[in-house]
Amino acid sequence: MSIYCNNASLNQNMSSEKNMSAITLWKNKKEHEEYDKYADLYSIIKTTEKLELAYVRDAISSEQYEESCLKIISQFKSLWASMKSMVPDVQQFMSENGLQCPLATTRLLYSGLPATMEHRTKQNRNSTQDGLAVANTVQSFITFMDSLRLNLVAVDQICPLLMDCLTNMDKVKVLPGDFPPRENLKGWYKRLFLKPATFEIPEEDVRQLLYEMEGALSAFKAVLESQ
Repeated sequence: MSIYCNNASLNQNMSSEKNMSAITLWKNKKEHEEYDKYADLYSIIKTTEKLELAYVRDAISSEQYEESCLKIISQFKSLWASMKSMVPDVQQFMSENGLQCPLATTRLLYSGLPATMEHRTKQNRNSTQDGLAVANTVQSFITFMDSLRLNLVAVDQICPLLMDCLTNMDKVKVLPGDFPPRENLKGWYKRLFLKPATFEIPEEDVRQLLYEMEGALSAFKAVLESQ
C-alpha cells in the first residue's frame, strides 16, 4: 500500500504554524506580576488543602504539619496584603477559579492557626493566652520577613507588621523585660515611624533589618526552649 503526502499542503501548514504569534495573558510587566500573584495565591490555597488532608490522614507528623502550616499561613497573609485591591474576597476568587478547598478556607481565612495549636488550646485552657501569644509572635515574624523578601518596603507597609511583632512579643510572659531583640525592633519602629508613609527604605537597610529579624526570631525560640 502506498501513502501519498501532499507536500504543498504540508508546507503551507508548517508555514502557518511558524507565523502564528505566541498568545500572552499580559501586555506589560505590571500585568505579568499580577498574573504571577494570582498563580501564587491559587498555589497557596491548593497546597494548604493538601497539607490539611495529609495531616488528617496521618501522612505527616504533627511537628512537620505545624511548621509547614505556620509558614504557609504567613505566606498567605503576606501575599494577600500585597494584592487585596486585586482580590478583596478570597472566597470569591476560589469560586471563580473552581477551587473546592474547604479545609484551606477554614485554616487561612477563619482560624489562622495550625490545627495542632487549636487542639492544644482546647485541651489546656490555662495555657490559651501563652500558646496563642507564642504562635502569633512566630507568625508575625515570618510574615514580616516574607514581606521584606517580597520587597514590600514602604513605611506604611513595614510599620504595621513591625508593630504586630512588638505587640505579640509583649504578650509572651516568659520573655525578660529587657529582651534585647525587642528593644532593637522598637528602635527600628521609632526611626521608620518618623518617615513619610510612601518612603521606601534603601536596599542595604532592608538587608540589615532582615538579618536582625532572623536573629531576633532565633533568640525568641532560644528563650522558649530554655523554659
